[in-house]
Amino acid sequence: MPEAADEARAAAEAAARRSYGKLVAFLAARSRDVAGAEDALADAFAAALASWPETGVPARPEAWLLSVARRRAADQHRRRATRQAALPHLRLMSEETEAETVHDDLPDERLGLIFACAHPALDPGVRAPLILQTLLGFDAATIASAFLVSPAAMGQRLVRAKARIRQAGIPFRIPDRTELGERLQAVLEAIYAAFSEGWGDAAGSESRRRNLASEAIWLGRLVVRLMPDEPEALGLLALMLHAEARREARRDAAGEFVPLSQQDTRLWDADLAGEADALIMRAGPFAALGRYQIEAAIQSAHAARRFTGCTDWPAIATLYAAILAISASPVAAVNHAVAVAYAGRPAEGLRLLDAIGDTRLDTYQPYWAARAELLSLTGDAELARKAYLVAIGLETDPAVRRFLEKRREALAPGQPGG
Repeated sequence: MPEAADEARAAAEAAARRSYGKLVAFLAARSRDVAGAEDALADAFAAALASWPETGVPARPEAWLLSVARRRAADQHRRRATRQAALPHLRLMSEETEAETVHDDLPDERLGLIFACAHPALDPGVRAPLILQTLLGFDAATIASAFLVSPAAMGQRLVRAKARIRQAGIPFRIPDRTELGERLQAVLEAIYAAFSEGWGDAAGSESRRRNLASEAIWLGRLVVRLMPDEPEALGLLALMLHAEARREARRDAAGEFVPLSQQDTRLWDADLAGEADALIMRAGPFAALGRYQIEAAIQSAHAARRFTGCTDWPAIATLYAAILAISASPVAAVNHAVAVAYAGRPAEGLRLLDAIGDTRLDTYQPYWAARAELLSLTGDAELARKAYLVAIGLETDPAVRRFLEKRREALAPGQPGG
């Protein structure tokens, strides 16, 4: 029996990784109720964990989950509303027959859901977080961390946004081309946040984050197909592909963290990097120059080390300065300070880092790691060691934590860093 339970749990987790967003999108597109779709799907997963150990994992787990979720959603509407108010929802939920819902070729409504979450009727600050939760199943705490806000505040925003979608009757469809532009930024921001979350799990060891980078790249390709002449969509896809090309080089044979500057360029995926550079070239002729195009250019500058053997830090510093000219991102400001330091001006880099003055960075691990590095470059080993301690305490990846600990141990008190 324990083996059956383990098999059921593994099958449910696999179905969630493959199809969570697809199932939520299918349900929500018919009910216009994102929160209700999520609740119904959660009930379906709970039912699977209770039933599958007894009956066995079905041949088509996603179809089983969808059938149960649709029944639960219909029950929710019956309980929550009067018969008159519930009838439209019940009709929508029963538009397809049961036979159709168990078909393997489930219609993919995810792009429609993405653009519903990016609707102008919703507060701009919640659009990208809402996409992350509805499409990828992130919890509020994870999303809050990505956007540097408190989990409680993020949870409240997400609840209000889902209620707004239902109350306003926001359609779940790809908008007309004239409407795409105003929603695009939130869509791209959510895709990038999803990729960053998946990128953070270099070893692929966390089931919650597994395959997120691949999912984000898939969504990025989908947006590029929809908007082939949109330079920022091209830039985001190029940025993700350049980063993904380096995945195999981020850990050594023993699983230890390898920083970008020390990675073996022979392990980088030349095909992905080449595709990324081609996308950058496609975006080049357009008049608009945005954040993702510049960040893709930064990644391309790093990738050029496989040809030149060195990194053009002055060029990277200039590109980060360009990002800061169009965005007040504290993360970009940290990266700019590091690039300036590596370009041969460590004191100026440290000054720029100190000048950011954003309290959200107090719990942002890369800020403290950057501060430790720049302090070591300027010869202040004591303060560098203290900054490394904070960075180590904030880091959740054991391999990165070990790397930071080694960097700290290499700083002898009173000696400049290396």
